[in-house]
Amino acid sequence: MTTMKTQSGFTLLEVMVAMVVLSIGLLGLAGLMASSMRNNQGAYHRTQATWLAYDALDRVRANRAPALAGAYAGAAALGNPAVCAPLAAPAGASIAAQDIAAWKNALNCALPAGDGSIVVDAATGRVTVTVQWDDGRGTGGAAAQQFIVQSAL
Repeated sequence: MTTMKTQSGFTLLEVMVAMVVLSIGLLGLAGLMASSMRNNQGAYHRTQATWLAYDALDRVRANRAPALAGAYAGAAALGNPAVCAPLAAPAGASIAAQDIAAWKNALNCALPAGDGSIVVDAATGRVTVTVQWDDGRGTGGAAAQQFIVQSAL
């Protein structure tokens, strides 16, 4: 008389191995999606910085004569970002002062810790616009990013 031995539990082991492989794959996919979202946010901020830098150039070009006379010197320093809130134009403020206030407000509203500077070299007619923001979320640490554009008036 022969006895038959049956194997039991082998299918359960295969299912457990498949679940481990699937869970590792899903964790990898979640990490890839998180990295993609960080990079997408960084790209969005760079796009906003580019748009705002060219907005400043357009403001200076529209107000060329006062710009060459130094009217935009108030926007020459970085490091004191405005608060993201609609600003009322001061009574009797020049167009340049209104441009600077509106631009600095737009920077801080559109970018994290957004700030910028506008430097007009009257001798050469060159304008340098610098936009700075904190891209710590996109890079995984505190990293100040700058976008600098130069143009002729």
